[in-house]
Amino acid sequence: MPKQEKGKSHSIRPVSRRPPSWCKYQPEEVEAFIIKLAKEGHTMSAIGTILRDQYAIPLVKPITGKSISDTIKAAGLTPPMPEDLANLMKKAQAMAVHMDKNKKDLHNKRNMQIIEARIHKLSRYYKREGIIDKKFKYVAKIASVT
Repeated sequence: MPKQEKGKSHSIRPVSRRPPSWCKYQPEEVEAFIIKLAKEGHTMSAIGTILRDQYAIPLVKPITGKSISDTIKAAGLTPPMPEDLANLMKKAQAMAVHMDKNKKDLHNKRNMQIIEARIHKLSRYYKREGIIDKKFKYVAKIASVT
């Protein structure tokens, strides 16, 4: 297996499960930040990044006792499509545009197949769990490109 030589730059998750002593926000304030950012249209991962970078809140769960998604669900602001599935569909859409322009790009044709397989697998899971509608159907774009 090749070793990872690139992409080492990232933030390190806090080790302690307790809120840090230097974080002075109360749980109600953190929940208000989350709800405000969700109403502005930010995704859950973007909310976590904004809280970390702008408000110096390393983790939400030790402070509030709930995750960001639980807080958003309690406020009734859940998005209709889960974030990971929406991101994969956006990536597949961009890849389909690329494949329309570059029909002989076989490497990205394979990548498109892998992305669509992940979409189908995630959609089956979300249908089974009742998170998305049972009638949801993703139409593969790779079949139309070929």
